[in-house]
Amino acid sequence: MDGGTAAPQRDGTGGEHGDLADLAGAVLDESPPTAARRASGRSRRSAGGADTALPGVGAAGADPAGKPPAEGPTLRQGLRRGGTSVFTVLLILTALDELEGAALAVLAPDIRDSLGVGNGTIVFLGVAAGAFTVLGAVPMGWIADRFRRGPVIGASTAFFAMMVFLSGFAMNAFMFFWTRFGAGVAKSNSGPVQGSLLADTYPIGIRGRLGASIGVSGRLCAVLSPLVVGGIAAAVGGPDGWRWAYYLLGLPVVVFAAFAFFLPEPPRGQWEKTEVLGEVIEDENPPPISIEAAFARLGRIRTLKTVILAFAAMGFGLFTTPVLGNLFLEQEYGLDAFERGMVGTAGGVAGLLVLPFVGRYYDRRFQEDPARALRLIGLLIVPSALFAPLQFFAPNPVLFAVFGVPQVVLLSCAFALMGPLMQTIVPYRLRGLGTAMASIYVFFIGATGGGLVSAPLIDGFGPRTAVLITLVPATIIGGLLIMRGAEHVHGDLALIVAELHEEQAEHARRQAEPDRLPVLQVNHVDFSYGQVQVLYDVGFEVRRGEVLALLGTNGAGKSTILRLIAGLATPERGVIRLNGRTVTFVAPEQRVRMGIVSLAGGAGVFPGMSVRENLEMGAYIHRADPDLVRERIERSLALFPRLVERADEPASALSGGQQQMLALAMALLHDPEVLLIDELSLGLAPAMVGELLEVIERLRAEGLAMIVVEQSLNVAMSIADRALFLEKGRIRFEGAAADLAERDFVRAVFLGGDAGADTSDERSAPGESVDHG
Repeated sequence: MDGGTAAPQRDGTGGEHGDLADLAGAVLDESPPTAARRASGRSRRSAGGADTALPGVGAAGADPAGKPPAEGPTLRQGLRRGGTSVFTVLLILTALDELEGAALAVLAPDIRDSLGVGNGTIVFLGVAAGAFTVLGAVPMGWIADRFRRGPVIGASTAFFAMMVFLSGFAMNAFMFFWTRFGAGVAKSNSGPVQGSLLADTYPIGIRGRLGASIGVSGRLCAVLSPLVVGGIAAAVGGPDGWRWAYYLLGLPVVVFAAFAFFLPEPPRGQWEKTEVLGEVIEDENPPPISIEAAFARLGRIRTLKTVILAFAAMGFGLFTTPVLGNLFLEQEYGLDAFERGMVGTAGGVAGLLVLPFVGRYYDRRFQEDPARALRLIGLLIVPSALFAPLQFFAPNPVLFAVFGVPQVVLLSCAFALMGPLMQTIVPYRLRGLGTAMASIYVFFIGATGGGLVSAPLIDGFGPRTAVLITLVPATIIGGLLIMRGAEHVHGDLALIVAELHEEQAEHARRQAEPDRLPVLQVNHVDFSYGQVQVLYDVGFEVRRGEVLALLGTNGAGKSTILRLIAGLATPERGVIRLNGRTVTFVAPEQRVRMGIVSLAGGAGVFPGMSVRENLEMGAYIHRADPDLVRERIERSLALFPRLVERADEPASALSGGQQQMLALAMALLHDPEVLLIDELSLGLAPAMVGELLEVIERLRAEGLAMIVVEQSLNVAMSIADRALFLEKGRIRFEGAAADLAERDFVRAVFLGGDAGADTSDERSAPGESVDHG
């Protein structure tokens, strides 16, 4: 089930009560708000005295049946808890992917000569598969966060095998390009889908070793692939010997793609929930996630943002270097495919020996301090760049291979650990799209940019110059950025803890009071426009048939709250629920279908269309059912007799009040459960306001919940059951609307006078309405 917590209870002076608010404050160190994102320490103590561990830290690898072992689970214990099938299948698929990926790097000179293209073209084709991964990453991430992941992996892998096989039939660069395109799109499941499945299947305490183990399998194939691929090409011989490598490599991929269809689907976020909450609470009916909203939330995770920028920078050199290196070996030393494969094997062998130890070391460091684990990755990356000049100025291929060993070992270890880190700092609901977001930067900016930069450099100055210009500075910058991101990791993990506790508290309340579920919940919401934060820990509830008025000073955040509820903006922290379902990341148009409808102040109609045409446009999303559209239009018009008389007249001929009636009629076409009204009475004559209030009263009697942002205190008090007064993004008062006028600070704002809060520092945020006294 989905979860949340009851809105904080506030007294008239704005004081808050409730364990969850205290817990969030303790975890996040919320003073000042910006410091909340930088919560440090491995665990926090809530007001109630219970330890609140960051997921994977301190009590890493907790056993659901008992206390966590002091050192966390062994790899065998962790695999036993999640079952070995997922690990085994994904490990083999990663190995086969690595085997195919090395084919183009090793065979680049042979393919170049067979297809009759230049060095620049073959380099671009070499990075194309990686760059094209971005085209499938976002859809794959969206699918991974919604559907069973085993069938997605199986179908994608089968298509990948077909593209690999067809690569051998390419007769020119254009055909080869399209097979690389298809292979790249199919490979996009490896990060978003496979990574999220691994994270949900196995405990946090072994994720470093999982990544290292899969890295070992990939590195083993990287070690063997030059020999296998080069050996196949050499054994067949001739200018088309390279084609047989692609013919044969696709066969084992098909076999294991079939196994992937039957992989079990674990509960999402089960290990984070187990470690932090001690239980697994499942969302039985998750709503669809909007890609735009998910990316907005992910962009607020400072660790993630820093890491993906780092890998985007490194991508300029990392994706082109394997191809450039093999071209350099052929041009500088005259090595054939098999000999080039032998050189590439040296670094891979060393990586095989080091990776298992690095994975174990990472898990221990993460358990002690996640920041140290992240710095470890940066420290592995930076020195790797220093070996590139030594390697490409080596006088013979033996020294070329020797100087390449440290570089391969360091980068292999760093890349093997990035997956576990990414899956830990991203909220479990968004794991697939989190990896997809990283892929966009890494492949689209890094791989494509690196290919475009390297192509003219290699044709004009040779492979050595291309490597030194792209690889060395990009790798150093990337490593330093990752180390810088370590300062944010505690705060990002602490936010995940707060969200999990909020979900548990709401689940417990729903179990205790199933009949008292509010129609709308806004819990612990923070929001910023750029660097300017405008909402701070805002939380409230609205029940069926209740009207809630949002009042406050200029720029207090009232209209911003409506935008967040409607889905036009995404909170950086907090949750929004409709009838108990989390809709925080649901698209605006989907929220309309679910029952959240907005009535914007001002121009809300199409002036050039008639009244009836406006209503038909308002019901556009229901166009597949003409009878339903006709029924809803007649029902809406029945509430507004003035509109019936002028149904065929253009909306521009209506008065301002009548246009507001039309806008309200259009909103009611969607049969809303929650109606959001921004400035109902703005600029209207009192008589027209009175008519609108009569309609609002009828709607309330029918059970419609409403949230009204209103600039008139008298109007708000006449229609609202409860009121919230906001000041500088914080709720200062929550209570009965009739009690609001008794507050000195409210009279100061709406009626003038010297009492009340100082508003001299307030600034309006974009989209905020202006209150008038």
